[in-house]
Amino acid sequence: MKKVLVIAGPTGVGKTALSIHLAQRFQGEIISGDSMQIYRGLDIGTAKVTAAEAQGVPHYLIDIKDPSESFSVAEFQRLAREKIDEITSRGKLPMIVGGTGLYIQALLYDYDLGGAPESGNQELREHYAAFATEQGNQALWELLQEKDPQAAEKIHFNNQRKVIRALEVLERTGRSILAPENEPQKRYDDFLIGLTTERSLLYQRINQRVEQMFAAGLEKEAATLRDLPDSQAAKGIGYREFFPYFTGEVDLLAVKEAIKQDSRRYAKRQLTWFRNRMAPHWVDLVQEPEQLATLEAQIHQWLEG
Repeated sequence: MKKVLVIAGPTGVGKTALSIHLAQRFQGEIISGDSMQIYRGLDIGTAKVTAAEAQGVPHYLIDIKDPSESFSVAEFQRLAREKIDEITSRGKLPMIVGGTGLYIQALLYDYDLGGAPESGNQELREHYAAFATEQGNQALWELLQEKDPQAAEKIHFNNQRKVIRALEVLERTGRSILAPENEPQKRYDDFLIGLTTERSLLYQRINQRVEQMFAAGLEKEAATLRDLPDSQAAKGIGYREFFPYFTGEVDLLAVKEAIKQDSRRYAKRQLTWFRNRMAPHWVDLVQEPEQLATLEAQIHQWLEG
């Protein structure tokens, strides 16, 4: 199995700095595992790595979509696996860095997220496509929500192809597209680092980061989404909170506090996800930076093994 180094964990815990350091130390190239950094022009609110921070380390799956476009777990899985193959073929170490747990899990394990379109039932697809043409994407998605709420929660209502695929799988197999027939197996020899720190310190860092984002021009960046309120990009933390402000319902201070609160809640969910679903090597480099040397030794041993 190909070796893949993964750095995961909540927002504001130092993933970017560690990833650059380890990439330089172990000849790594970085694939973003963040569901929002794919969008062009959304740099501040997504804490996208800057050219200065990157220090020449190649980064992939950043700035690949316009804010009006949607993006799925299946698309990430496909693109990231292509990049892993490319990076490995050059003798470099693929590194996945991000906090979107579902993306990382879908990448590291052999989850079937829908399969090839030709493997399904053309008649069923045409039936649901005709339904969407007559009733609209929202009605099609509501049909999926009624039949398979778990899948509907994960699929954007405007992603007609994926909604149709989920309905098709359910009708053909009687199971959700998210429920694998067999227990997923590991696809890569991965070394998974989970960054964490003491909860109150993490929240303090998140609050500070939000202040920095506002100082850097987050309001202006969010305003570029004013005409795209139903887009996937506009639903992201750091952007969705601005819409009541744009309509005059709240002031800017309320927006800032909402972003801080949503970011803290998201960080808590991220930590819970990785603790419950995966088994990272947990490290707290914020309070114990001396752990870095031990971590590097473990990675070296893994690479040699």
